[in-house]
Amino acid sequence: MALWGNKDTVYSSGKVNCNAAGVVTRHSGTIDWTANGVAVGQVLTLATDGAGPGQGIIQEIVSNHEIKLDTERLDLPGTFSDVNYEIRETPKYEVRGGSFGINEIFGVDPAEQEEARDDKSQYRPAHAGWVGIHTYTDMHGNVRVKTETLVAGSTITGDSNDDAVLPDS
Repeated sequence: MALWGNKDTVYSSGKVNCNAAGVVTRHSGTIDWTANGVAVGQVLTLATDGAGPGQGIIQEIVSNHEIKLDTERLDLPGTFSDVNYEIRETPKYEVRGGSFGINEIFGVDPAEQEEARDDKSQYRPAHAGWVGIHTYTDMHGNVRVKTETLVAGSTITGDSNDDAVLPDS
C-alpha cells in the first residue's frame, strides 16, 4: 500500500481488544477483517480507554477476527478491552512520530472543506485531502486551531465520524 490512501474510514464494525504487542482481536459485534476492504498497510486507531487512544499500522490480517499491528510503528499506551476502533488510510508517516497526535488527522472531502469555509468554522482547512488539525489554548486563554494540509487531494471517501469538527452539510 502507498504512503496514504483516500479512505477516511475503511471499516469500523464491532468492538475490539488489543494487547501491548499489537494483537487486535474481536471483542463483540460483527467483524470480518478478511473482507470489506481491510488491507495490510492501513492504519487502525483505537478509541480512548482510560490510558488514551492508540494506533498502529496493520502488518498482518491473521483471520477475520485477528489483526497484528507493526510493532515498529506501534503507539499504544497500554492494553485495550471492548473499545471502538476505526481502520483508515491516513498518512503512515504520522503514526508514532508525526507532527499530529492520534485523532488529529482528518480525511477532508471537498464538501466538508466547503462547509467549513461557508460556516467560517475555526477548523476550516485550506485544502481537501489529509489535514492535521490541532486545537490548543494560547498563553492568554484563547482557544486556537492549527491546520496543516499533509496531502492535498479531492478524492477522500468513506466519511469518518468527525462531523463535530468537519460537518458534511
